[in-house]
Amino acid sequence: MEPVESAANLRSQYCEVLRSRGCRPIPLLKLPAKPVEDPIFQTMPTKLVDFKAMRSYPKARNINVKEQLNEENFYLTTEKSEQGLLPVLILSMKQRTQSKRPAVVFLHPTNANKEHLRPSLEDYASRGYIAIAIDSRYHGERAKTPTAYQDALVSAWKNGDTMPFIFDTVWDLTKLAEYLTTRDDIDHSKIGITGNSLGGMGAWFAAFIDTRYSVAVPVIAVQGFRWAIENDQWQARVDSMKPVFEQARIDLGKEAIDKEVVEKVWHRIAPGLESVFDSPYTVPLIAPRPLLIINGEDDPRCPIKGIVVPILKTRKAFEDAQCFNHFKVKIESGIGHEVTSSMLKEVSDWFDKFLKPKVTSSILKEASFMFYDRVPVHEHPSTTTIVPY
Repeated sequence: MEPVESAANLRSQYCEVLRSRGCRPIPLLKLPAKPVEDPIFQTMPTKLVDFKAMRSYPKARNINVKEQLNEENFYLTTEKSEQGLLPVLILSMKQRTQSKRPAVVFLHPTNANKEHLRPSLEDYASRGYIAIAIDSRYHGERAKTPTAYQDALVSAWKNGDTMPFIFDTVWDLTKLAEYLTTRDDIDHSKIGITGNSLGGMGAWFAAFIDTRYSVAVPVIAVQGFRWAIENDQWQARVDSMKPVFEQARIDLGKEAIDKEVVEKVWHRIAPGLESVFDSPYTVPLIAPRPLLIINGEDDPRCPIKGIVVPILKTRKAFEDAQCFNHFKVKIESGIGHEVTSSMLKEVSDWFDKFLKPKVTSSILKEASFMFYDRVPVHEHPSTTTIVPY
């Protein structure tokens, strides 16, 4: 099968899965909303990204930046369902003349919300971007209780009528892309997407399914779900969303959670996640659009050995597309499942490189394939660089 045909078929299959949830599409409408003064965190505030790290971004030299920010709060109608109202927060700099600017969509991790990302939004807006954040399903304004997300996962296992882990939010992100490409102030060819942990998985899948996202940076997110099952490395991921696996264990009559329980849960709440839509098949289809993958060397939820094959296949896709400088992998030494200021700097530099116009010939020639030296990579003499961390 030709690569283009294969990509179209896999995207078509994924769209069918998203539609299979039984939620009826409705016209995409923009409805007014007010700023959220007391945002809801699930269970407890996330520690995956602290505000100190987010504030370490290279901000524009403007002491009055907050006074010059334009803030938008609104909802988008994405489907006819309880969760079909998508809360959106957008920050941008006020401007006297209308011009098209690059945009970046930020996705929060588990238990957080769009307001948690405000330092990042302010930073990118101050540097000329239109910065966008949303609440993922059962988070932020879409959460009625402090356990809404975990409760939704258990319900999805029992009823099979929703896909709160990644997939439902990806549906929302396709609708968000539809909206963003109607705005006169956004350069529709320059819309980036990033996130960490759960948000990074959302960025990965949104970029796979929707080519309107022109640059993608999933952070501590890309992993091999099938590899984890086959190599008994699923425990950390399971522990991050334990209630649904415990319920599945009980329902399946098991004394302990095992790989059979894990596989059945994935198949139920995110069909294909551990098979046809796993990272070896979906991540390469982001090519030739610029893609930066950032993980921690010691992250038990995203084991490095589990992404060797996806990385090699993705690199091959970019080589075949003759876009050698569009792909980069950064593995930060000694870091587990957390985001550091150096990771955020990498994200910022990547978006500046591909979404802002000031790209020099020397940058275009820069070697960009980079992988930690414990991972076997067949080096390409002109494109592979091992960078010390």
